[in-house]
Amino acid sequence: MSSLHQQRGLTLPRLQHVSLPIPTDGQEQVRAFYGRVLGFVEKPVPQSLTDRGLVWFAVGDGEMELHFIPDPNHPANPEESRHICFEVPDLETYRQALAAAGYEINEAGPIFNRPRFFTLDPFGNKLELTTILGSYLATE
Repeated sequence: MSSLHQQRGLTLPRLQHVSLPIPTDGQEQVRAFYGRVLGFVEKPVPQSLTDRGLVWFAVGDGEMELHFIPDPNHPANPEESRHICFEVPDLETYRQALAAAGYEINEAGPIFNRPRFFTLDPFGNKLELTTILGSYLATE
């Protein structure tokens, strides 16, 4: 018996990151809790996103990460920044499959070596899909 992914010629997506909103002045609290208390290692954000006050932590092998996004409406509007990101080997195949199934594709701002887009699941949960082509720090 083959899985739905095998039947469609797709590789199973890998969890790449989870993004959570924080208050706009919450960076030091995030660093204290996730960095000093839980021991996660903070990592640099892509140069194209440095003006947003983001805090990223490595939380597993490869590029499994936690992203914290300052949100002036936190906690009133957490769905703006809260999302799950899946790494896929062929972004265009997933783009076509989602569009063919009737899901809207929302293009994302550029990150070097990270083509990506957003969509919503049937329940309105925000999903990001990306393909990792290399280090986003390669040009910095």
